[in-house]
Amino acid sequence: MTDKPVDMTTPPDLSHERRTGPFRIQRPLYVDLLPPCNNACPAGEDIQGWLTHAQAGRMFEAWSHLVRENPLPAVHGRVCYHPCEDSCNRGRLDSTVSIHAIERYLGDRAIAENWQVEVTAEPTGKRVLVVGAGPSGLSAGYHLRRLGHEVEIRDAGPMAGGMMHFGIPKYRLPRDILDAEIKRIENMGVTITLNHKVEDVLKEKEEGGFDAVFIAVGAHLSKRTDIPARDAGKVLDAVAFLKEVEGGAVPKLGRRVAVYGGGNTAMDAARTLKRLGVEPMIIYRRDREHMPAHTFEADEAEEEGVKIHWLRTIKEIDHSNFTVEVMRIDEKGRPQPTGEFETIEADDLILALGQDTDTGFMRNIPGIDFQRDGTVIVDPNMMTGHPGIFAGGDMVPSDRTVTIGVGHGKKAARNIDGWLRSETYVKAPKHDIASFEKLHVWYFTDAAQRPQGHLEIARRKSSFEEVLQGLSEKEAVYEARRCLSCGNCFECDGCYGACPEDAIIKLGPGKRYRYNYDLCTGCAVCFEQCPCHAIEMIPEPAE
Repeated sequence: MTDKPVDMTTPPDLSHERRTGPFRIQRPLYVDLLPPCNNACPAGEDIQGWLTHAQAGRMFEAWSHLVRENPLPAVHGRVCYHPCEDSCNRGRLDSTVSIHAIERYLGDRAIAENWQVEVTAEPTGKRVLVVGAGPSGLSAGYHLRRLGHEVEIRDAGPMAGGMMHFGIPKYRLPRDILDAEIKRIENMGVTITLNHKVEDVLKEKEEGGFDAVFIAVGAHLSKRTDIPARDAGKVLDAVAFLKEVEGGAVPKLGRRVAVYGGGNTAMDAARTLKRLGVEPMIIYRRDREHMPAHTFEADEAEEEGVKIHWLRTIKEIDHSNFTVEVMRIDEKGRPQPTGEFETIEADDLILALGQDTDTGFMRNIPGIDFQRDGTVIVDPNMMTGHPGIFAGGDMVPSDRTVTIGVGHGKKAARNIDGWLRSETYVKAPKHDIASFEKLHVWYFTDAAQRPQGHLEIARRKSSFEEVLQGLSEKEAVYEARRCLSCGNCFECDGCYGACPEDAIIKLGPGKRYRYNYDLCTGCAVCFEQCPCHAIEMIPEPAE
């Protein structure tokens, strides 16, 4: 048997062999992807960035990194509904990282140790008026001040905080915590003027010598509904009720009080009634699955003894007899009447059907347009149709949460800064998201989430003490170390140790690595060893 002649004109097939230099068909590249927690945060926090400091016990650095984007970490650690955790890849492995609990720890630590924010920007000589001292207005004032502008916040209320102060009960947000974080913003040089209702925006802008205005008035007007009633008891709105309780003027109520609605404000009103010694009940026309309130709010309300009548709508009130119709949920999730009626007994009624924003004082400003519900139309830069007047928070079409309001304030501040400098603020493009499927989770061991403690039920029912407790430093560090560092190198040395060609060079702590492509064969062992997908394999560039 003779050997086949070799065809010297055809290059050999080396697809099964390792290649380097001119023969390599792919090469590894270090990348930074977008962690899903960062992507989901309405305030735009670099969550993974500050968690990295917390993992190492560098708490001041972690807090400093956090407040680059969010001036109220102790508040957010308590009241944010943490969509970051809903997106956390760790939830697919065992349980999500308790991001809000670590944020709360950092915020509380900053208050305890009197950490302050230093303004390092050069003064611009520009003045900005902020109308409303709620989460969006405070955030805008904070970020504008850090950018070097003079800021005055004017608010109609007797204290700053807006709905954080008057709409969120003390058992969820202790007032000393809120006041401390607001005071830190004032310490930066932001002026807050209270008991000052702005009614003529253009006049105050001109008389105050302001170069721009950001309007962020909260949704304080409760929606009403017509219910036929004969000799009924008191009918209050939930926001007014919560404000009265906050101010110490508790309205005189009967023994049994119904709360009509299924949102977070309804849950807060009912839980507040329980603490006042009243027997509360909630009447809501949808079921638990379709309620706007967050699940834990309803869970905690029921734990405290609040009775919830699901799939019921009030048709008529006669003295203390509430006639309610039984509803059913259709295939689109909407409540439909059944024609069945029941009677529920209650002495008074609190309406918690949502809130509107009073934007009437802006109707005389040329160029500003409104939605049918009264909210203000703004462009992608948060500016209204009148040059130099911006709006955000509850005033614009959007979901209404503290975190979204803070995000609006930051976005508006950056765009106001650009407008004052005759520039256009351009947000950096987002990286690709580091999805769970991209991770090599075999690297990570199971580590259960460290739960937060709760005040015992008996004390919860009779006092306004804070229900949810915080983490210790040891617990916060443990919880931070559960982060998978999705999409970003955390220097585990997996690639460095696995490379068979010694093609990876360590650059020192915090500096990561680089490749020596003269040695790299493109074998992808480093890629396969990287737990967090901080390495991509890309086609070899053409010469």
